[in-house]
Amino acid sequence: MAKAKRGLQIDRRRTPCPIASTLDLVGDKWSLVIIRDLLTGKQRFNEFADSPENIPTNLLASRLRQLEEQGLVTKKPYQSRPVRYAYRLTKASEDLLPVLQAVCRWADVYIDDCWTPPESFMAERR
Repeated sequence: MAKAKRGLQIDRRRTPCPIASTLDLVGDKWSLVIIRDLLTGKQRFNEFADSPENIPTNLLASRLRQLEEQGLVTKKPYQSRPVRYAYRLTKASEDLLPVLQAVCRWADVYIDDCWTPPESFMAERR
């Protein structure tokens, strides 16, 4: 019996390979950094912009919009004039936590001069 899919949409997929398909969703330079920030409690545009990676604000706005369209984040207004949004993870992006933790463990072993992620992030379970 085939398993039920959760319905994330990929506009331009290179191949049905699961690795390539995942990279088509989140394999750009910023998406996983934004998801990391959401996993660590950031919710607002200015909080993402203050991250140490210094994502340009035009790219941040574009990437947040794309992540929302793909079903990886949701947004809800927290202020009406001007309208400002708080962003939240969907179940699909929450389920990336162990993937990001594995990437952190791998980088700790193989990449020089990476900072160690906070234990609270590495111990997090959802």
